[in-house]
Amino acid sequence: MDNAPRVTEAAIPHDAAGFDALLDAARPVVLRGLVADWPAVAAGAQGHAAMAAYLRRFDGGRPLGLFAGPPAIDGRFFYRDDMRGFNFERGNIPLPVLLDALHKAAAEDVPPAFYAGASAAKDHFPGWTRDNVLPLPTGDATARLWIGNGSRVSAHFDMASNVAVVVAGRRRVVLFPPEQVANLYIGPLDVTMAGQPATMVDIERPDPTRFPRFAEAQAHAIVADLGPGDAVLIPTLWWHEIRATGALNVLVNYWWTRGTSDAPFLALVHAILAVRDRPAAERAALRTWFDHYVFGDDAPAVADHLPVAARGILGAPGPERDARIRGYLRQMLGG
Repeated sequence: MDNAPRVTEAAIPHDAAGFDALLDAARPVVLRGLVADWPAVAAGAQGHAAMAAYLRRFDGGRPLGLFAGPPAIDGRFFYRDDMRGFNFERGNIPLPVLLDALHKAAAEDVPPAFYAGASAAKDHFPGWTRDNVLPLPTGDATARLWIGNGSRVSAHFDMASNVAVVVAGRRRVVLFPPEQVANLYIGPLDVTMAGQPATMVDIERPDPTRFPRFAEAQAHAIVADLGPGDAVLIPTLWWHEIRATGALNVLVNYWWTRGTSDAPFLALVHAILAVRDRPAAERAALRTWFDHYVFGDDAPAVADHLPVAARGILGAPGPERDARIRGYLRQMLGG
């Protein structure tokens, strides 16, 4: 991916309108130096020991979720070759024990891989967000810390907007547009490394015989190389693979949604059950219904010919309509 185009660098927005404009563009951007003034970044610049000491200051005492893999995986947390499980172990670990393990691993030529991800600052690092404030209007997004050594997380998507900032170490983020889904050879939807389906392709060593269409996805890839203080904005549904380097690397990310928090991915899974295996003529008819009620530009107005009081689940978006839809689904699905 060294020759792939780089993610566009954008000026850091100074107000909500500027930030909304970046979100509305629905393209990844790098915000270089966004958090360069964080005390955490300053600690990381002083080296491994100073970064570890800074993290210990905020330790709330709650164990962190951990992925741990042997040296042989080269930091790539993934499925076993036979797909009957994973090439790493899951567990929980106190922060001091993790930091000691990372310190020990730093002295090894081929170290094991450690990856403690998505630890909510409010639960595990109380006081962190008071001292390290994200200068972007991300609403009530929770700061989450990711701590480890060399690691690689296979390309996956999130059902939320994502700002990820590097505190210590370096990150390379390789991004693919959502429409490349067919060319990324996605793995199981329901048995995943960390909750989201991921590509089966090793994008650093792709196998063109097994995954011939990946070349098309690769042609659309863009890359962000990030150092301490830098950030990347990843729009919803963009596929992204992240390689972390450094004996002790730290990243903080923020997920948040614009609009309803109901999960579109679960609607997709239910459509696999209810729609995908029906006869071709029925699927074609249902495609027109989905366009009419969901995807069409006029979909929000499909019930305008009805009195407002009679629109039911086709009413205007809002808490009342959403509750009505959930109630209808529970009734129809027997839940």
